[in-house]
Amino acid sequence: MTDNTNATSDWKIMQIGLVVKDMQKATERFTALGLGPFIPKLLPPDSKGTFRGKPDNSHVEVQRSMIGNVELELCQPVSGQSPHREYLDAKGEGIQHILFEVQDIEAELQRFSSLGATILLNIKFKGGGLAYVDLNTCGFIIELIQLPKDDPEMMKIVLSR
Repeated sequence: MTDNTNATSDWKIMQIGLVVKDMQKATERFTALGLGPFIPKLLPPDSKGTFRGKPDNSHVEVQRSMIGNVELELCQPVSGQSPHREYLDAKGEGIQHILFEVQDIEAELQRFSSLGATILLNIKFKGGGLAYVDLNTCGFIIELIQLPKDDPEMMKIVLSR
């Protein structure tokens, strides 16, 4: 058995992600509660991804707001299959994932795959990537991101995505 003691000790929590049915209603309500304003997020222009091993054809509207040092991300699936659509169809609205920054996303994905986790979404972009990982326990999904540290312009794009 692999010793995974402290395997996540250098991770940094960056975001809590919710799936919503109606972005306008959600952003209005959260903003009225003082948890806004929200701004749109987009993936970097050179992003290429897969969902469950097949080319990703989904469209998900994403908006964000900062709560202290943690981003609150709202995701509304619009078209195609995605982790967000699966979550909304199975469970309804709610907290879907927590995002962690990692130093080596490929090593983390290999480690999780070898331990029986499911890579749902895997998106690569210049200098980094992100992935949704179903840990196959307690309904817990994590998002991992490797930021493009050697490219300041790309880093700005990714962090404002």
